[in-house]
Amino acid sequence: MATKASTNGPEQEPPPSTPVTEFGPAQRKILETVAAALYEDAVSHDGVKVDDSRLRDDSEERSAADLLIELGLLTLEPSGERYVARDPAGSQARVVTPLGQQGAELITESSRWANAFGVLSQTWRRSPIAAQGAITEVHGIPAITKFLEEAIDDAAVDVLTAQPQSNRGTLAQLMAGASHELSALERGVTVRTLYQHSSRRHAATHKYVQAVTLKGAEVRTLDEFFNRMIVFDRSQAVIPSSDVLTSAVIIREPSVVAYLVDVFERAWERARPFGSQETDTMRDIATEQRAMTIRMLIQGYPDPTSAKRLGVSPRTYAGYVADLKNEYDAETRFQLGYYMGQRGVTGDDSPEDDD
Repeated sequence: MATKASTNGPEQEPPPSTPVTEFGPAQRKILETVAAALYEDAVSHDGVKVDDSRLRDDSEERSAADLLIELGLLTLEPSGERYVARDPAGSQARVVTPLGQQGAELITESSRWANAFGVLSQTWRRSPIAAQGAITEVHGIPAITKFLEEAIDDAAVDVLTAQPQSNRGTLAQLMAGASHELSALERGVTVRTLYQHSSRRHAATHKYVQAVTLKGAEVRTLDEFFNRMIVFDRSQAVIPSSDVLTSAVIIREPSVVAYLVDVFERAWERARPFGSQETDTMRDIATEQRAMTIRMLIQGYPDPTSAKRLGVSPRTYAGYVADLKNEYDAETRFQLGYYMGQRGVTGDDSPEDDD
């Protein structure tokens, strides 16, 4: 028997695993309602006669009957007089297995699309266009250092820096980075840097501060822990990324930058000048560090975390705790906490209040 040729080329048969009918939510809804009732009737009455009114073309159940026949849940017996019900197990595999296979293929394809877009995203982030976006990520210490140096060289108004760690490196490393700051200061750019009180014990930091303050920079210290941040001309801010050691985020969105500048200004107002060595100033700094240590103890932070928040080594922090135990005549930390609780010490009060 000759086959009629198609103008679009020879027709291809669907793969064996793909059902002839596309089974989706609409067919499932029919199977759960009208078709389920018809199938139950066929099971209960040993089939459905071919001349049953429900199998007429104009009947409401016709689409349900067609679906049952398509799924193989109703098959015509050899006599041709009735449709008999069949075990759904075989029909289930015919529908569910291909759908599961399609789902797995879609998940795999989705993953491949995600990888493809990931490559394009990396290309975009490296492009000059992305460098002017609201948020840009910079990865790798060399790339971050290069960006910071170029940003300082381009600064025209001010540079605001918050550095939580007291030990920023050797004197040679500090002075190498200071060359760009010194150049900015000579151009009339305002440079303000905020450290923690613990930086006053770092000799290299002292010399670095002396070098930049002689050129007009301002440096202050604060007892509280804060995150690293640099703001250039109040138009772009650099903060750590989730990987704080090797990544940074550059923010140029005006409202976010303004918020970060406000955070810096509030901390700056509470901070104390780095170069001040007056007795009163040093006493106040010691008092603030003592209060911070008390707050860390009351809040139950582990020693390594408390030391980091104070910007000191764990050994130095342990010395602070030992001083408090001597002050309150306590032999253990438990006793120290008990005695401080008796006196209502919170870490927000002065030593005179404790007395």
